[in-house]
Parts: sequence; structure tokens; C-alpha cells
Amino acid sequence: MIKHRMVSYLGLAALTVVLGCWQCDAPDDDDDGPTVVETYPVKVWTTSPDQVNLLYAKTVDFAAGKDDRFSIIQIDTAQVFQSIDGFGFTLTGGSATLIHQMGTAERNTLLNELFGNTGTSIGISYLRVSIGASDLSAEVFSYNDLPAGQTDPNLAQFNLSKDTVDLIPVLKEILAINPDIKIMGSPWSAPVWMKTNGSSVGGNLKPEHYGVYAQYFVKYIQAMKVQGITIDAITPQNEPQHGGNNPSMVMSALQQADFIKNHLGPAFQSAGLNTKIIVWDHNCDNPDYPITILNDPAANAFVDGSAFHLYNGDISALSTVRNAHPDKNLYFTEQWTSSTGSFDGDLQWHVKNVIIGSMRNWSRVALEWNLANDPSFGPHTAGGCTQCKGALTINGNNVTRNVGYYIVAHASKFVPSGSVRLGSTSTTQLPNAAFRTPDGKKVMIVLNDSNQLQSFNINAGNRWIVTSLTAGTVGTYVW
Repeated sequence: MIKHRMVSYLGLAALTVVLGCWQCDAPDDDDDGPTVVETYPVKVWTTSPDQVNLLYAKTVDFAAGKDDRFSIIQIDTAQVFQSIDGFGFTLTGGSATLIHQMGTAERNTLLNELFGNTGTSIGISYLRVSIGASDLSAEVFSYNDLPAGQTDPNLAQFNLSKDTVDLIPVLKEILAINPDIKIMGSPWSAPVWMKTNGSSVGGNLKPEHYGVYAQYFVKYIQAMKVQGITIDAITPQNEPQHGGNNPSMVMSALQQADFIKNHLGPAFQSAGLNTKIIVWDHNCDNPDYPITILNDPAANAFVDGSAFHLYNGDISALSTVRNAHPDKNLYFTEQWTSSTGSFDGDLQWHVKNVIIGSMRNWSRVALEWNLANDPSFGPHTAGGCTQCKGALTINGNNVTRNVGYYIVAHASKFVPSGSVRLGSTSTTQLPNAAFRTPDGKKVMIVLNDSNQLQSFNINAGNRWIVTSLTAGTVGTYVW
């Protein structure tokens, strides 16, 4: 009997896999020729910090067994953690404007690449949108803007305003491509007449308008539904402890708990809405904020979970909140890449923290910040972010794919909604997250978070992958 021999190519390529097969020593029936062994291809995609490989695809075979020279990443398929809702971006008002202004054919091609399920798409499955303007809208607006000194407690003048121009038409085109995409809405500010300072920047929600603002959310969800757009979840306030943005509004944990338990939750209940209410939507340095709300039994009853950003703190804050309230869900909803950042540094940090880190700390989603900007990092409001670098730079019909595109694509393309995270061993040099998709495939995202080549084994059951990643490279393995 002729046995197969493994040939190792552990060189300096961004990814190399030992070619071989498993069960190579199965006996022959007649021993008059080499054994014919079925192999099981592993599909691998890599992105390297030098951008030589950008979602570079390769198909390899399982190895005959582990390579004892290298460490093992062990996948435990019996250990199942959270379900996954999706991966994606915030479709800001500015992003929608740039996409909507593209030619019809060019826009259709781009949206299918972003949201389709073909081999050339990246399969974005979750979007966050602003309720009214964010700081990456061309101007500040709400759905109930009034002349100074006027109020509208019955919301008689409520309308979807400037979102009807670009955002809603783009969302409708996205939904035609992926009807199952989940959408979260987050306000940057209430209408200024509801606020203590009468300004789009900072201030608090007036207590006498808590009930009115709850109905504002109800009207928003209902109006979007009329447009054929289902809002799966909302947060009561984006970054409620950051009052310096334009627009912005400050809301303490006790204020948010009061708003939810006495106004927003009952309003949703009365209107028959099942839209999820998700609290906090701010940094990982303050897990006490969502815990305070969830510790209030009356507010807790209406809350689905907590959302986080990572401009401060550590991603482990998500697990801190889960340990306090294991029955509540977790969401990672925003992280920006900067115009002053580097491709290699951002790729490594964001994959480690936003993608792998949030997943290993129970998050159901991982979202980067804005989907698109123009070459000048606009549109944005006066006083809004001037350095926020979108996943795409759109200049007319020309599209440049930036680092944020690849950060998200390494997950969104391979881990669809309905997947579950599996147990896997992780090391400082090789952080990773493993998943099982609804169709039974295994997916592992691995980052080489070191400054030198790392060779390692991946094991799930009786199948082995022996592989290497160069420094700072991310690899997604699918089998």
C-alpha cells in the first residue's frame, strides 16, 4: 500500500496550508494500488496588512493530522454560545446620499456587492440608521422641527423629513436585495423643542416631554413600516454621556430607566410594537450604566439588552454586563476608522476587538461606523466628525474600498444571521472566533496578532487544518 505524504509549505506567504487528507491509512481491499481517499476542501480568505492580499481566496485540503511543531486551536462544537444577528455598518444619512446619487447601474452593482448573497458579495446582514440626523448627515434635522418657541405635544407635524430623499429609497433597494436584513434605529437628539437647552447640541430631554418623545419613537417605527421598512430594534439615545456632538443629547442611567419603564416601554406595548429596546449605546468604560437600568425590575421588563462602542474601556465590559444579567442580549454597535489611521493598524485592532472580541464577549452583532464618505470625509454636520473614514469612499460613480470594508467582510461574508458561536481555544498571538452557520458549515476567523509568522493547527473533531498567517494577517476558514 502506498501512503500519502504531507508536503509542508510553511514559508512567507500570507497563508499556507499543509496539503493532505485525513484517514489516509485506511486499508485497501486488494492492496493492488494506491488508496483512493476522499478529501474535504477548506475555503480560506485572507487580508494582509500590506494589502497584497485583500479577501484573497484559496481552496485547500484537510491535513492528514496535526503538526506537532505548532500550537492547536481546538473548536468545541458541543459548546454553543450566542446566536448571531449579523455584521455591518451604520448607513448614515451622508452614506445614503452618496450611494443614492450614483448612477442606477453603478448603484445596483454596489448594493448587490454589499448586501447580496452571491460569491462576489460580502453579505452585510445588519444595519444601524440614525433616527433623524446623525453628525454624518449633511445637516441637523428631526422629524418634528418647529419654529423657535413652538411646541407640538400631539406630534401633528411629525414626518420622516429629509430621510425620504436618500435614506429611505436606498433602504428600499437594499431590502429588495436582502429582505431579511435587520435594522436598528438610534437617535442623536430629540427635537430641540423637547430639550432643556433648546439646542441640537447637548441638553437633556424635558421631563414633561418624556411621554411625547415615546410617541415620537412609535410614530417613527410605524411610518417606516408604511414605507416597507421594519425597525428591528432601537436605542433610546446614541452615546447618552457625550453631549458635545452635533446633534447630541445627554441622558443619565436613571433618566433612561425612567423613560423606558414609564413611557417608552408602555407606549410600545400599547401600540402593539415588538421592536426591541436596547439600552446604553455608548462606551465600554461604563458597564454600570446598563447594569443600573437592568437592575430596575420595571425597566428591565421592557429591555432586550445593551449596546456598546469601544472608544474607551475594554471589550470585556460586555461580559461584565452579561454576568450581571445573563438573560439579556448584547450588541456592539459602533467603532470608527479614522482618516489619520493606517490600514495595517486598523485591520489588526478592529478585527481583534470589534469582530473577534465582541463575539467572544457575547455580542449578537458587530458593526463598524459609517458605510461611506466622500473624498473629503463628508457629508457631516457643522461640528460633526471630520475624520470619520467610511468603509467606502464614493466619488461620483467611483468607489474605493477602505479598511473598514475588509474588517466587516471577513465576518459578514461567511457568518450569516442565525449562525451560532462555538467554543474555541484562543491565545494572545492567535485570537479567534468560531461559528456554525445555519447550513451546518464551520467558520473560524483568526488574527495573527504578533509581529512574526505564526503556524498553527485548527482541529474540529477528526479533521485537521495546518496553516500559517504572516504578522497582522486575518484569515477566515470555512468548511
